[in-house]
Amino acid sequence: MTERSQESRVRIDLTAVVVAMRAGEPHVLTVAIPDPPGVALPSGPLQSGHETLQSGLRRWVEAQTHCHLGYVEQLYTFADHAPFLPDAAEDADHQTVSIAYLALGAAAEEDLPPGGRWRRWYEFFPWEDMRRGPPPARAALLKRLEAWGGHEQAERVRLAFGTGGAAWDEERALERYELLYEADLAPEAAYDRGETPPAENANVPSLPMAADHRRILATGISRLRAKIKYRPVLFELMPPAFTLTDLQKTAEALSGVALHKQNFRRLVANRGLVEETGEYATDTGGRPAKLVRFRREVTLERPAPGVRFGATRRASYP
Repeated sequence: MTERSQESRVRIDLTAVVVAMRAGEPHVLTVAIPDPPGVALPSGPLQSGHETLQSGLRRWVEAQTHCHLGYVEQLYTFADHAPFLPDAAEDADHQTVSIAYLALGAAAEEDLPPGGRWRRWYEFFPWEDMRRGPPPARAALLKRLEAWGGHEQAERVRLAFGTGGAAWDEERALERYELLYEADLAPEAAYDRGETPPAENANVPSLPMAADHRRILATGISRLRAKIKYRPVLFELMPPAFTLTDLQKTAEALSGVALHKQNFRRLVANRGLVEETGEYATDTGGRPAKLVRFRREVTLERPAPGVRFGATRRASYP
């Protein structure tokens, strides 16, 4: 065998986590695929006609969803888990590197082709929504994790899920998913082995994704939850004019935690993040509320103009 024939052949997959707010909830853009589990993020391989990685990503997203991306940033590079997608069959002998990107967009359902769909990201991670306290999915997860890990993994579970005196950290979405994958509670672990997920996993309700896409989505959630605290990305998901209540609900929906109303408003005011438009929203169900807009000058006034909020609840959960 020649030295050249032993060289690694690499396939580069480009994957997009496109996030938008829809009906007050964070949604992610997905596409349908024929093989189980039937749901994936927009993605495709880098091809010779793509000028750059990012231009290749944009072309795949537009081809699969008809969505045109605005701002895009590189999220992470994954090489530990080979994608198991239909169009990867011809490259089965290649090592696969998946480069993921995060994009923020507007959720226009009517423009999507068949198979394209905006889905609530809590369909994939129901245990991440702590706005109203621990969700039902959490108890089932912790019971299974305790049976899997015993004392050896107890500390990891405690820190990741905020139990036993540890505070809940909304930014640990990826760490929580990785624990579920290791414990064989994520259906993707079985799919990666070419097996059918165990029947008992139905007791852990969540929607799986193809290949490494749910891992990529968890990474995107963790990144976005962290980034809204030090960059004004929260306002990229808001309409041009909005109420402070709308802004708080969006921050809560993205972070998955309840926020203290007065503290949140004081933070927004003290940091000069918004300015009044002089108009009012009348569809509030009560007294008209002032409409405000993002004050873009703030990006020139300070290096980290984000919304570094504090959750209403910081105690650990059972």
